[in-house]
Amino acid sequence: MKRIFGFVILSLFTLCVATACGGGRKSAETQTTVTEVSTYPQDTIKAANGQEMIFRFYGHSSLAVSYGGKWFQIDPVGENADYSGEPKADFILVTHDHYDHLDTAVVAMLSKPETRVICNAVSAAALGYGEVMANGDTLRLADDMLVEAVPAYNFTPGHENFHPAGGRDNGYLLTLGGTRVYIAGDSENTPEMMAMKDIDIAFLPVNQPYTMTVDQAVEAVKAIKPRIFYPYHYGQVEEKTDMDRLVDEVKDITEVRVRPME
Repeated sequence: MKRIFGFVILSLFTLCVATACGGGRKSAETQTTVTEVSTYPQDTIKAANGQEMIFRFYGHSSLAVSYGGKWFQIDPVGENADYSGEPKADFILVTHDHYDHLDTAVVAMLSKPETRVICNAVSAAALGYGEVMANGDTLRLADDMLVEAVPAYNFTPGHENFHPAGGRDNGYLLTLGGTRVYIAGDSENTPEMMAMKDIDIAFLPVNQPYTMTVDQAVEAVKAIKPRIFYPYHYGQVEEKTDMDRLVDEVKDITEVRVRPME
């Protein structure tokens, strides 16, 4: 109930900001309804081809995307959600092997015989299985579903070892029905991130020292210019992310949707 109450308050705040301040860009393909299934909130968004995409928010790094009758689970972790009542996954994407992104027991729980587990090499070694994608790899899942692995790393002095450069960890770029969804994983605003083009929906992490500061996230949003920006991975550190400032600084660039992803 605490998660649901917090989601309602955040949703009302975001709606008030959008109404009072113009709310950024909107288009027919990004009109959204917000509903709840079980205890987890979700947004329903139309892809460019008119099919519905569902984005379900479990918390921190964990979310799910449904499109074309297929479920993608991204970084499913038991500390973030109770997955016992959640749908089995058709695809599981793991960005890297840290405890708040890889939970081998939950991956097994969400898997069925035909589930494809897609991950970086270190996560595959921890699992003992999985389809390894390196930075720059592309995988065609269906005629209208594509996944690309993109770099995710730290470069701030003193933080480089959290997520080292060189291709160890992944972010993912999903193209679903012509709509491009960027899930950054644990990364700062790297040159590769800043060069992203034609992004419709962006999930960007905001919790230094492990990912981005508010200033870095603002710079990333200004560079990427997604239609919708979801801050995520913004908790579990002593210094709390200033979400009010983040929303205020990018609300004229994009539609910001704050969901319970601490």
